Amino acid sequence: MHPEIARELTAQRGREMRAQAQHARAVRAASRLRRALRHGHGEPAGAGELVIPAIPDYVDGSFMTSPADQSAASHSGRVPASRRAA
Repeated sequence: MHPEIARELTAQRGREMRAQAQHARAVRAASRLRRALRHGHGEPAGAGELVIPAIPDYVDGSFMTSPADQSAASHSGRVPASRRAA
């Protein structure tokens, strides 16, 4: 068999195995959560609230401002971020 074909088949098999393992982890986590709720342990810590971090509008980590905020922001209409974007 050609080495490139063998390499691609091996890579494909690896991707399939990782996807299968990730699915199995998700199923186990869901099963554990259902079992905990069924046995009266309540919600796990932090499960009641969803926290979504702010996503910067620009690459430098700054955020776009609304027209009301234009006077407080720089002339470009950007508000600096508290930290740099990744």
